[in-house]
Amino acid sequence: MVRKPVVSTISSGGYLQGNVQGRLPSLGSKEPPGQERVVLKKKITLLRGISIIIGTIIGAGIFISPKGILQNTGSVGLSLVIWTVCGVLSLFGALSYAELGTSIKKSGGHYTYILEVFGPLPAFVRVWVELLIIRPAATAVISLAFGRYILEPFFIQCEIPELAIKLITAVGITVVMVLNSMSVSWSARIQIFLTFCKLTAILIIIVPGVMQLIKGQTQHFKDAFSGRDASIMGLPLAFYYGMYAYAGWFYLNFVTEEVENPEKTIPLAICISMAIVTVGYVLTNVAYFTTISAEELLLSNAVAVTFSERLLGNLSLAVPIFVALSCFGSMNGGVFAVSRLFYVASREGHLPEILSMIHVRKHTPLPAVIVLHPLTMIMLFSGDLYSLLNFLSFARWLFIGLAVAGLIYLRYKRPDMHRPFKVPLFIPALFSFTCLFMVALSLYSDPFSTGIGFIITLTGVPAYYLFIIWDKKPKWFRRMSGPQMVFEAGIKA
Repeated sequence: MVRKPVVSTISSGGYLQGNVQGRLPSLGSKEPPGQERVVLKKKITLLRGISIIIGTIIGAGIFISPKGILQNTGSVGLSLVIWTVCGVLSLFGALSYAELGTSIKKSGGHYTYILEVFGPLPAFVRVWVELLIIRPAATAVISLAFGRYILEPFFIQCEIPELAIKLITAVGITVVMVLNSMSVSWSARIQIFLTFCKLTAILIIIVPGVMQLIKGQTQHFKDAFSGRDASIMGLPLAFYYGMYAYAGWFYLNFVTEEVENPEKTIPLAICISMAIVTVGYVLTNVAYFTTISAEELLLSNAVAVTFSERLLGNLSLAVPIFVALSCFGSMNGGVFAVSRLFYVASREGHLPEILSMIHVRKHTPLPAVIVLHPLTMIMLFSGDLYSLLNFLSFARWLFIGLAVAGLIYLRYKRPDMHRPFKVPLFIPALFSFTCLFMVALSLYSDPFSTGIGFIITLTGVPAYYLFIIWDKKPKWFRRMSGPQMVFEAGIKA
């Protein structure tokens, strides 16, 4: 039998857990006299929504992925095609999520949609793999780029020690976790500021690149599709790098319950954000190739720095700082959104009850934020950047493709469902097919990294029966899986 969460109020403590018989609680419901419900406030406006999407998308990807895409496509022309196609596909996925987010007005993103459409087992596996693989690996990838770029001005003449990168990265991760534990408003305000920093970093690259094109610097675009032939096995990995760079369009759906007027805000924020990001990304890659050849780009560990050193002279020192701020914003947005996923999964009874507690004064899901810290640290010190990318991509796009396929299923299963925003059916069909096809093909392209991701994903099935279905657990086992009383005692002390 599935664990049923319990409504409880901690009058003298710092946290409160709210639930309604295993379903997501209504923000407008009234509590009995003497009980005060503490909920996450509706503080996400259109501007903040745009800043969450752009601020999470533009992070490490545009500064890491050009190398990975070029390696797996073999030519400048095909790499630019992949960047454009991934932008269009991401827009299709974002539009599909806009329909899901305005039809199912609950936080939790992928998890909530899979739960609504396919039931508790696939939803549990989704949150299981998010907790063990996707979010720790994604945060580690972004934060490693943050650590490399923030140290770049101090190691101009020599290679940056890997230990130094990981140590400064660990500090950055800790700061993000503390920030998201302390205040929703401050996290959102800092995200808006960092979004402007990101756009500044992109413009610092695009504007000189456009000037180079005006001067006729097009030698690297001649015979753009010549070079090493792309293999059918390399294209899924190129797709992963491109989609990773655009990843983040789905994070606003993780905080739907905190969005003001979600029926209008979510579609509008998604469309504005994706238009800005897609144009910015394609122009940034064009700018890179006005100055850097394909061979030089493949040899560079920090493409934006190499580019700025060629064109900007002394101003090039500002680029790694802006890029580091960009990565920090992406870390902040990702943790802000995914902590809500764990909070929602806990309310549903799929994670320990402690993760559905909200701080009474700060209104942050503090335990759901803290749980990410040790797991991210393990990923940080146990893998390199590019293997982590392949590792997380398999599980991420498998479940995103499944969630979008659920939209098609809902069209036929629940045709009368209220849909304030509706997309043509070919959009979710094309997006989900592409995701699932690339996921299947990646098992052949990189069997080791994607195979590990596949095996860990499958462990969610026995974990579901062990932690959720098994009804006769020993007392010590129940205490470990639902430790809210220990936590409450610590707060009261």
